Amino acid sequence: MSKEEKTKKDVDENQRHSEKTQSPKTDSKSEANKKTKPETSETKIKEKLTKLQAEKDDLEDKFLRSQAEMQNMQNRYNNERAQLIKYESQSLAKDVLPAMDNLERALATKVDDEASKQLKKGVQMTLDSLVKAMKDHGISEITAEGVKFDPNLHQAVQTVAAENDDQKDHVVRVLQKGYLYKDRTLRPAMVVVAQ
Repeated sequence: MSKEEKTKKDVDENQRHSEKTQSPKTDSKSEANKKTKPETSETKIKEKLTKLQAEKDDLEDKFLRSQAEMQNMQNRYNNERAQLIKYESQSLAKDVLPAMDNLERALATKVDDEASKQLKKGVQMTLDSLVKAMKDHGISEITAEGVKFDPNLHQAVQTVAAENDDQKDHVVRVLQKGYLYKDRTLRPAMVVVAQ
């Protein structure tokens, strides 16, 4: 072997030796990279999963709240509709009450001749028909005279001195009749109260 061949052989051996020694280093680096990459990607997946779970919970909560709100709106609508149906005749009844008052005033006048008596009888029949129709639709007269004053049912327009203690805070006279429509006060009775 010549000197050149020997040198070439030594260089080749050194190169092989260095490759062997470097190869585990590169292998250990690639293994380290492999270990960190899966850990990093696993952590990222867990974070993303946690974030998606929180978003899902938030959306589910919003969905449940909106469903509850829709149910509440439906219930309110049904209640309002039931109230409208229940009290649908209230405005008509309020408009008819003055006519009933006028008929009662007409009946309170004294009549002497036969024609007036016949007219009064016709007015009485008309008033009776109106009262019956009102009762059929849930409108009733408020009992006022002689009962204890109730501000929900009576409107005091005058007070007088009580004759005895039993009469105190009681209605002594009715100036205008009051009416109830089902469970509502349609018009309070205008009354005089003893004090």
